[in-house]
Amino acid sequence: MLEVRGLAAAYGPVRALHGVDLHVERGSITAVLGVNGAGKTTLLRVISGLLPPKAGSVVLGGRDVTRRAPEDLVRLGMAHVPEGRGVIVELTVEENLRLGGLWRRDRGWLKTGTARMFELFPPLAERRHQRAEALSGGERQMLAIGRALMSRPELLLLDEPSLGLAPRTTARIIATLRALREQTGLTLLLVEQNAATALSVADRAVVLNLGRKVADDDATRLAADDRVRRAYLEG
Repeated sequence: MLEVRGLAAAYGPVRALHGVDLHVERGSITAVLGVNGAGKTTLLRVISGLLPPKAGSVVLGGRDVTRRAPEDLVRLGMAHVPEGRGVIVELTVEENLRLGGLWRRDRGWLKTGTARMFELFPPLAERRHQRAEALSGGERQMLAIGRALMSRPELLLLDEPSLGLAPRTTARIIATLRALREQTGLTLLLVEQNAATALSVADRAVVLNLGRKVADDDATRLAADDRVRRAYLEG
């Protein structure tokens, strides 16, 4: 589904990624782990077209999409939920969801897709006519994910979906993502600082440190690797 080759990126003179390689199998959940400043968010921003790379390539479904605009990547089957639960607070829950599917030509999807998001995230159904500013942090995260899913992506990039949420809310969101993968074959690239949460759901995991890939293995094996956990996943 996704192949990243030799990806390098910078913010001005500060290099944030150094030749990162990444391979994501179709229908899998791949976690990107590391402490703050490891380059996780930068990696997703480059993949989704929000930040141009200094070097390297991004291949989606066998097609080179390096430096393509974010809106082009959405049309090619990629959706990105950035860190921070960005929703449009002036719009209602239902309006936010419909916004995620407006570009699609199958207009019937706006109705059926919205109904599907309410099935996936029941708290949103109860607040469908309320403005997003009235939602809790967990509900806003559900709405951000639901809006991304309204574009019917094949690949979903998620940046720190558990950040600042209660454990019960995090567990609910993770369970929903796992069910989506099993039911629809959705491919997920998940950035998480909470390694235990990510490894519990991922098939494979990549560990970044200071913009470099330092580990890439089956999630179960990485979870059992005390050396990797102590060196790169704690602190």
